[in-house]
Amino acid sequence: MDNTQKQSGRSLAIRHRGRGAQVFIYFGKLLRMFVYQSDWKVLPMAALIAGLVGMVVRNKMFLNMEGTLMGAFAMVCVCIWNGCFNSIQVICRERDVIKREHRSGMHISSYIFSHTLYQALLCLGQSVITIYVTMQTGVRYPLEGLVTPLFVLDFAICLFLITFASDLMALWISSLAKTTTTAMTIMPFILIFQLVFSGGMLTLPQWTKPLTRFTISNPGLKAIATLADTNHRPYASIASMVEKMRDSEISISFTLGEAADLLQDQDNPAIQPLRAAELDEGLTVGQVIDSDIAKVLLEDKRDEVIALHTTVGQILDIIGEERAKTFLEQKTAEANYVSDYEYTGDNLMEYWMQLILFIFVFAVLSTVTLEFIDKDRR
Repeated sequence: MDNTQKQSGRSLAIRHRGRGAQVFIYFGKLLRMFVYQSDWKVLPMAALIAGLVGMVVRNKMFLNMEGTLMGAFAMVCVCIWNGCFNSIQVICRERDVIKREHRSGMHISSYIFSHTLYQALLCLGQSVITIYVTMQTGVRYPLEGLVTPLFVLDFAICLFLITFASDLMALWISSLAKTTTTAMTIMPFILIFQLVFSGGMLTLPQWTKPLTRFTISNPGLKAIATLADTNHRPYASIASMVEKMRDSEISISFTLGEAADLLQDQDNPAIQPLRAAELDEGLTVGQVIDSDIAKVLLEDKRDEVIALHTTVGQILDIIGEERAKTFLEQKTAEANYVSDYEYTGDNLMEYWMQLILFIFVFAVLSTVTLEFIDKDRR
């Protein structure tokens, strides 16, 4: 719509551009700020953070259950940190300018949409940088993806959605705060809430678990843990504990009758390897203990007590250390199985959709909040 005003005897044409045109105008403004106001610094900062995290998780992530979960949590922390500090000050630092331009015909929806496009590019760049830097620091990513053919592509989508959702959350906070000081004061509490109530690393009281639904970190952590097939990785801490206990002494007292009954239990899978052990002349322990001669010899000595003094290491040597560790790792991993991390494409897509919903909701909230900027009394 064109309006004409008379000023000093001349006609001044004033054009209020449409929403689409305003999107490109403000997007161009943001690109110039990226270059000339040093907003590009968020990219090398993302590389630095990724490098520090990569050096910590490189020997654990994707190798065992607890290391993978720890690495997933660390990656979520990186994404939330990057996203939040991308946009926490971008609106509140130019609040007066937004108010003036809104009164002059700026569409808030166009302004927020231009920010959304710009922040999406930043988040995409940070996600790519994070993957590249962690690769360079020694993190070994699997090859096969769950939704796409490549694991790295699926992982990049996870990082992007977590970062972008965090970014738009911070954008909304920036639209609420009237000063940059207020925004930066609020930010630590938001970060703590996101990380504590992620529902993954910290055991939460039952009454607090519904709060995880309001965190970006919860679906983000679940998405990475699902993609990494956390449930089917060995629980390596138990093997490390067993190794530390090799010199621990064990004292056991039992009767010959108890030992005989145990060895005669053919249905016990733990006894099968010992029963199958071969003695002289091709006989096995099981055949000897089941023989009538052994039963007669033990009849009068069943109550005789035997005291056994040994160490964990000696028992491991008898059983087979690697076999014992493998068995313990598998059983411990089964005990720590989490249904939310089930390795399926539908599971991963569900978490992606939750993150996309967060992105949409925060974009809408930012738009609605800024529509009332003219009532700002500051």
